[in-house]
Amino acid sequence: MAAALTLATTGLAPPSGLADIGAPLGPFEWRGHADLDALASATLVQMPDAVLVAAPQIARLAAWPALTPVALRSALVLLVPPDELAGALPLLRSGVQDVLPAADLSAVDPVQLARALRHAVERKRLDIATRKAYASDLATGLPNHPQLLEHMSHLLALREREPAPMALIVLRLHGAAATEARLGIEAANVLRRKAAVRLRSALRASDVVASVGVDTFAVLLAWIDDAADGQRVAAKLVQQLSQPLPTAGRMQQLAVTMGLASYPEHGKGAEELMFRAMSQAASLATDGSAPIGPGADRGPDSAVNDG
Repeated sequence: MAAALTLATTGLAPPSGLADIGAPLGPFEWRGHADLDALASATLVQMPDAVLVAAPQIARLAAWPALTPVALRSALVLLVPPDELAGALPLLRSGVQDVLPAADLSAVDPVQLARALRHAVERKRLDIATRKAYASDLATGLPNHPQLLEHMSHLLALREREPAPMALIVLRLHGAAATEARLGIEAANVLRRKAAVRLRSALRASDVVASVGVDTFAVLLAWIDDAADGQRVAAKLVQQLSQPLPTAGRMQQLAVTMGLASYPEHGKGAEELMFRAMSQAASLATDGSAPIGPGADRGPDSAVNDG
């Protein structure tokens, strides 16, 4: 018998017939949660194979602190009324695997739902395997999310024998999506590369900078003298990234939010520390004074380092 796929949901009861679906589409182990906050707390302990989110929770999804860490590990599927489909499609850029046009579960055939969930899970597994096969993020050349977690796991194993503080900083950029909308995806990738170079130049050779999402970087401070050093370095990096970056002949200014997880204060596992820092970066108010959206475009500029 095939192992059950774990399916986490928010405010939904399992549709009639889904429990009876077996291989090759199922079976499914249904885990209901009251809302996104309850789901986030549960997924920190055990990440499900798939997460099904339906209205009205979708309205909160873009600002959900756990969106990036959940979408990195689970197949995120949305159930959206047909007349609201256009508004949900941009979430595919944030890692959502599929969007089903239906007002509620009663309007979806159980076999159709099972097929969509199974296909989303298989695509997510392939995506994870592909990311593991490549040690670097192709757009920036930095280590990617799986590579960073593997490196952190090795260091944390050493810290169990030789305790010493270390910190993980997550920096989320606000404005890259607006740059892509105005100037195209290549300009957005150039902006990410320039941000990566600026981060790298502000750190020691022993510090690790990784790309953990389309708008998110992580910095691992493996060797620090005191836990307070993490906050100090994070503030410096936010200030660095808040300075305008030349891209496509224009000065682009980004707003930055920051999350920080310290070892051993906030956890002793790589996934635990990453989840905390990413969630905090997504939920905090924007640091600095950098504007978001079209106002960040400073107009043509003769950038020598543009490319």
